[in-house]
Amino acid sequence: MDRSFQMGEFAFIDYVILVAYLLFILYIGIAVGKKEMKGKEFFKGDGTIPWWVTSVSLFATLLSPISFLSLAGNSYSGTWILWFAQLGLLIAVPMAIIFFLPVYRNLNLDTAYHYLEIRFDKRLRVISSVLFIIYQIGRMSIIMYLPAIALAAVTGIRPLYIILFMGVIATIYSSFGGIKSVLWTDFIQGVVLIGGGVFALIVLIFAIDGGVGEIFNTGIANNKFLSEAIVFDPTFTRDSILLLIVGAGLSTGFSYISSQDMVQRYLTTTDIKQMNKMTMGNGVLSLGTATLFFFLGTALFVFYTQRMGDNIPAGNSDLIFANFIVSELPVGVSGLLIAALFAAGQSTLSTGLNSVATSWTLDIQQILMPGLDDRRSTRIARYVSAIVGVFSILVAIILANSDISSAYEWFNGLMGLVLGIVGGTFALGVLTKKVNADGALMAFIATSIVAVYVSYFTDISLWAYSIINLISSFVFGYIFSMIMNKKSAAKKSEHPLTYYDLEN
Repeated sequence: MDRSFQMGEFAFIDYVILVAYLLFILYIGIAVGKKEMKGKEFFKGDGTIPWWVTSVSLFATLLSPISFLSLAGNSYSGTWILWFAQLGLLIAVPMAIIFFLPVYRNLNLDTAYHYLEIRFDKRLRVISSVLFIIYQIGRMSIIMYLPAIALAAVTGIRPLYIILFMGVIATIYSSFGGIKSVLWTDFIQGVVLIGGGVFALIVLIFAIDGGVGEIFNTGIANNKFLSEAIVFDPTFTRDSILLLIVGAGLSTGFSYISSQDMVQRYLTTTDIKQMNKMTMGNGVLSLGTATLFFFLGTALFVFYTQRMGDNIPAGNSDLIFANFIVSELPVGVSGLLIAALFAAGQSTLSTGLNSVATSWTLDIQQILMPGLDDRRSTRIARYVSAIVGVFSILVAIILANSDISSAYEWFNGLMGLVLGIVGGTFALGVLTKKVNADGALMAFIATSIVAVYVSYFTDISLWAYSIINLISSFVFGYIFSMIMNKKSAAKKSEHPLTYYDLEN
């Protein structure tokens, strides 16, 4: 028997439901932002957005359709070893709440990188912002391209149309309504995403002989949950449990504290309790949803094992969940679940577009053109959001119709790696008092060189990168700051710039 995927049929009613959902999201995005948003309201909201909406938006931003498909695919074809990376949230959440958010609260930041100017100087603000913008454009293109290929395989819709559906709608409401539209549509997308996963799992449980108990029994018998997992490997060349937890914890923590698309959500309020609720809520949602999709993958393995024995579908395991949706679920329901995949893509896209527009306007444009008024800055942000959206769509279409994807992913991976150094720079700012602007800049450069070397010329696990980046940032930061101490003194401010300046 052919062990490749047997694709189902995406019925007419599924197409109707999918298109209706996309139009609904467009309507909500425009309706929420129908008030004339300008200046800080466009970038940071108008103070009316509840913390729980922002918390779900944080979650939806982190979970792209790639992870939606790959989490289930990982546990279907392998084990739960990568689930331990989700436990890194137990490091990331306290790290953000205890050390960083209290510092950000009173500084009236415009963007994440505004902190680097206040703590160090404009050079680090501009460099970090430029790297973030380049990284996000690449990420958005891949967020459209890879899911489009996967969804085309199971629905029969051409990748071009899928890219256009996701990209155009997200670009319109991101450009129109600012951060408020993005947050509310992200909230809906997050609810659809979680609801779709829960519904699919319920269907699977009832379709499996023996239900939940059989999922555990078969999973344990086939070493799905853990198979010879390594607790710790001192060489950092193998994925051990401790390395996954610590490495992913620091990586996620860096996103919370230094990535504009994440920090922008915190800047919608100055209330530290609200910030803490956002972070903890996102942690619970992320860990719970990741567990849901890992369990879904194991349930899919049991489902196909019962149906096909040793001839369970092989091929690209990242397609297994999408294939189940189209081939096994009732007509109409398939459309809703595929809409959940679109939801994951659109939430990541809209967030990326808004954060890029905000970073460009406030971190770069206002430095190039001091004294921009609210109306002009908002107009520039809308233009940037629309232009970046169109550009990302075009790049995604090129990727879908060419053979250069591997080179492009290499480039995007390199930018993501270098961007990770920004997290180390924020840690230098908040967790040290003696590191100065010149020392931080030189540490940024030196740590980037170390990171590129480790990534491309060693066998060290990618989960160790964030640990190495953090250590390198601190070592180089202190060394260069001592050397350049007379040229660049640490800044002082009436507000706390470091964790140690906070009142007990």
